[in-house]
Parts: sequence; structure tokens; C-alpha cells
Amino acid sequence: MEIDTPSPHANTPLAISVVGAGIMGLWQALTLARRGHRVRLLERSPTPFTESASRYAGAMLAPGCESETAPELRTLGPRGLALWREIYPDLVNAGSLVVAAARDHTELARFEKATEPPRTLDATGIAALEPDLAGRFAKGFYFPDEAHMETPRALAFLLDAIRAAGVAIEFGVWRMPSDNVDVLIDCRGMDAAPDLPTLRGVRGERLLIKSDEIRLSRPVRLLHPRHPLYVVPWSGGHFLVGATVIESQDMGPITVRSALELLGAAYTLHPAFGEAEIVDTGAGIRPAFPDNMPHAEIRDGGQRILVNGAFRHGFLLAPVLAEAVAGHLAQGSPHPLLRT
Repeated sequence: MEIDTPSPHANTPLAISVVGAGIMGLWQALTLARRGHRVRLLERSPTPFTESASRYAGAMLAPGCESETAPELRTLGPRGLALWREIYPDLVNAGSLVVAAARDHTELARFEKATEPPRTLDATGIAALEPDLAGRFAKGFYFPDEAHMETPRALAFLLDAIRAAGVAIEFGVWRMPSDNVDVLIDCRGMDAAPDLPTLRGVRGERLLIKSDEIRLSRPVRLLHPRHPLYVVPWSGGHFLVGATVIESQDMGPITVRSALELLGAAYTLHPAFGEAEIVDTGAGIRPAFPDNMPHAEIRDGGQRILVNGAFRHGFLLAPVLAEAVAGHLAQGSPHPLLRT
């Protein structure tokens, strides 16, 4: 249900506490501080991002590709892209490439029907876009108006921007503030599950590898009926390879099975990945609602707002949610991602 009642805080600078410094909390704090509110950001971990599921994200801003399972992104996603482009100078605006092995050509047909790609490429077009993939795939799809970023660098940038905006930041603190607070914004991910009964944890695993034998300019998604894969190029010959999706809240390290699936799919994309160095592995529990879309729930007459459900689309929609919450606090503005 959308919010359509006037905000009790209309046009008033507020004392706002944001709890949780993942991608959702960072964008909430930054947006609200830039709107003139007095913002405090509280985070449980003593060191930034060490306990946040956001650090495992592929950080792809891909509303076209992701509309395969979330058609709403066709309308909501472009705004998220625009907001990132306004503030983040290191965003790589090179689009996304989608391919499949010859045996999985039916996956291409299914994906094409679901997403209506703006450009279809043959083998020559793929080679022109990504020379190191020449001769490996006969057909692919190109989404030119998409972007990606290096996850750690982007999170650190947002934290610096928040400090510059005057936000008071407290690390190593895990309490729900009640003193001198007009609005509490809860961005704690899975720790907020007791207040959000439909929230579930989805385990995701990823690898960071390094190879000097292959170059990619943009994220490449390899379609597969059981093990879809994305490879995101980072600087210095590094590539983020992800990601498994497991309906589990197991917090353990990456499994051998998952590592083999990810590495096998990467090898299918290009055999040079067989010689790559494994730099890091990671597994995290990502909060998800039943529709796998993030949203904000307004509680207690607007004094408490729960922002959650980052899962697949957190980096793309975090700025959209922050803008929606700011609009609600200022004018009671409705938005598709705001609910009671």
C-alpha cells in the first residue's frame, strides 16, 4: 500500500538516526543530510563494512538485464542510475553484455522475451564489443545504458560523502536510539527480521579473481539454466565472479560445490580464467522480501521507517528509496517503494 497522507514533518529539519551502514543506510544518511536534516549514522561493526552484506554485491546498475525477473525496474531503475551518475565519478558507464553457450540457446530466447534487449549482437558484434570473447559466442544482447562499479571503492566514497555532508557517524555501536530523535530509519538488514515477518535471508557467494590474460570492459552475464554467472571487471586485472543464490541463512564460508560452479562457469566464459589467481572468496546473507524488491515501511505515524530487502537490487534502488523517504518526510509524497 502506498503512502498518500501528508507527512507530520512537512518542510521541517529533523533529527534523524539511521541505523545500519550498508548500501541502504549510506544512501539514506547522505540524501537526508543533503536535504538539510540533522543526521546520525549508527553501525554495529567497529570497522566500516566488515559485517555488511553490501560488501559482497556485484554493484551492477542494470535495470534492463534485471527486468528479467523484476519488470518494475524498467520504470524505477533509470532513476537509480541517474542518481549514481550525479554523485559518483568512478562509475563505469559501459553497459552490460549477455551471452550463452551454444548448448544454452534456449536461455537466450527466454531472456530476450523477458527483457526486450535494445541491441542484439552476432559473433562479429560481440567481438567488436569485447575482443577477448571473439569466436566464443554466436549471439548476445547488449544493454548500452547500464553501469557498474567496484564495490569497496563505491562504499568508501559514500562514507566520505556522508562525512562531508555533516553526518555524525558512530561505529561499534548497536543500539536503537530513542533520545533526541524525530525519525528513526532502520536499515539493519537481517537484524530487522523480527519487525519484518516476510523478510528472509538468501545466501550469496562470490569470488574475486585476478588474470592478466583477459580483458573485459563491462559486466558479462553468462546465461545457464542452473548456474547463471556474472563477471564484473575491476581495476588491476581483477574480476568479481558471482553469484550463487541459495535459499539459506547459513553464515558459513563459501562451499567447494559453489566455488566449483562459479569457476566452471567462468572457464566457460573464457578458458583464460582457468589460470586466474583466486584473490578472495566470500559468502553473505542478503535480506529479501517475497517479491525480491526492496521497500520502506512507514511505522508509528512516520517516526520509524524500516528500509530493507536489498538482495538483488540494493545498489540500483538504494538512492531511489532514499529519495522516496526524503519526499515522504518533506511532503508526504507517495512512491511505489513506500508501504504501510
